[in-house]
Amino acid sequence: MVQRRFAQVDVFTSVPYYGNPLAVVLDGDGLTDQQLQRFASWTNLSETTFLLPPTDPSADYLVRIFTASQELPFAGHPTLGSAHVWLSYGGAPKQDGVVVQECRAGLVEIRRTDDGLAFAAPPLTQAGTPDEADVVSAAAALGIDRAEILDAQWAVNGPRWLAVRLASAQAVLAVVPQPSDLDVGLIGFHPSGSECLYEVRAFFPANGLPVEDPVTGSLNAGIAQWLVGSGEAVPPYVAAQGTALGRAGRVHVSRTGDGRIWIGGTVTTCIHGTVEL
Repeated sequence: MVQRRFAQVDVFTSVPYYGNPLAVVLDGDGLTDQQLQRFASWTNLSETTFLLPPTDPSADYLVRIFTASQELPFAGHPTLGSAHVWLSYGGAPKQDGVVVQECRAGLVEIRRTDDGLAFAAPPLTQAGTPDEADVVSAAAALGIDRAEILDAQWAVNGPRWLAVRLASAQAVLAVVPQPSDLDVGLIGFHPSGSECLYEVRAFFPANGLPVEDPVTGSLNAGIAQWLVGSGEAVPPYVAAQGTALGRAGRVHVSRTGDGRIWIGGTVTTCIHGTVEL
C-alpha cells in the first residue's frame, strides 16, 4: 500500500453537495487495472479518476475514468473535476491558459471561463436519427408512450447516449424510468425567461436497474451539438440537471469563434488528503 494524494470534488455546482461528486487519485502510477477498478467500485460514485503522466507529449496529464463497474473512454464531469484537482495541486499547463487532457477517447482541451472550467465537446462518434425500434425502446425505458417523444438523436461520445426530447421540462421531471439496457438522456425546454434553457435527466443501467446520474457533462455535450447544430439553441445558455434528485446542477454551454462547443461549470473541492492504495 502507498499513500497517494486524493480529493473528492463536486462538479457543476458552486454550492457543495448539490452537483455530481467525483473521486480523484492524483498519483495513479503503479496500480493494476484490477486495483483501479476495485477502488472505483468501493467509492460507489458514478465515476472515479486516476491521474498519470501523459503518453502524448502535447498532453498535460493522462486520466483514466472508471465507473463502479467499467472504464470509460471519456466522461464530462470527470474531465472538469480532474482538471480542477490537477490545477489545485500545482499542475502547470504546457500551453498558456489551456489544459490538455489525454484520455482513451483522445485529447480534450479545458479552459478557464467566467463560469469555472469548460471542456471542448469532443466529436460525436455516432450521431443522427436512431431507428424507430430504438426510439420505441427508449420510450419503454422511460415508462412513457412513444408519442411523447418529439425528437431523438444519437449523442455518442464515449457513453452511448440516446438523447430524446419531450414536450417540456415538466414532462422530463415527471418521468419514472424502467429497467433497460439503454443509456438514455432526456431534455425538455423550460418556459421562456427561465434561468435555464432546458432540463436534463440521464439514466444508465446498473445491475438490471435504471440509475440516474446527477449531472452529466458528456450527455450535455452531445445535446448541445445536436440542438446548436439544428438551430434550436443558441449559445451561451445554461442547462439544469439533477433537480429530480434534489441537486442543482448548472451546465454552461458556450461557443467560440471557431465554432467549437464548450461545456462548463463550477467545481468545488469537498475532501482532500491521502488514500492508501
